[in-house]
Amino acid sequence: MKVLIADDHAIVRSGVRLLLESQEDMEVVGEASDGEECVAKTIELLPDVVLMDIAMPKASGLEATRLIKEQRPKTQILALSMHENERYFFEIMQAGASGYVIKGATPAQLLAAVRAVYKGQAYLYPSLAKRLLDEYLTRVDRGEENESYGGLTEREREVLRLIAQGYTNREIAQMLYLSINTVERHRSNIMGKLNMHSRAELVKYAISSGLLDVK
Repeated sequence: MKVLIADDHAIVRSGVRLLLESQEDMEVVGEASDGEECVAKTIELLPDVVLMDIAMPKASGLEATRLIKEQRPKTQILALSMHENERYFFEIMQAGASGYVIKGATPAQLLAAVRAVYKGQAYLYPSLAKRLLDEYLTRVDRGEENESYGGLTEREREVLRLIAQGYTNREIAQMLYLSINTVERHRSNIMGKLNMHSRAELVKYAISSGLLDVK
């Protein structure tokens, strides 16, 4: 797979490059030190995965992610952040990223994250995933969680899990032996029952409900 590294710290880019280039299945095709350069190099070099720092000059990682997903939606974005914070996670996922990993992650965790998003799966840093699950369980204990989950059929839960993992309607249809129209109808029903309107909201719900097996 081809990877582009975007971070405003040269030492971070250098360290990540050394790690990725030690893997037979990964090729670093370029680096960018700000959001504008990241977008330009993505269009020029056509990487499969962009490792995206969130806080960069000229254009933030959020802005760069939105622009890349508009111009090259097939490119997968993996956020690489200093912040183990739910707000940053949901903002970058809303922008179109497929995963979120902390700069303090181990080499094995970073490599697993890159491979997961390359395959179209979602990746969430383990400690952040645990925090989201703990918050959900707390809401359940307090009786604050609504009954939306119970309103989903088993098939809808299955479709939701695959949507949250990043699979397209066509891919889901092939995996579940359904027509694309049927998958689209399930997706519409899920959105209506959960009162959700974005992929980021679906990912959050899938994680908190235990539907998404985050890596």
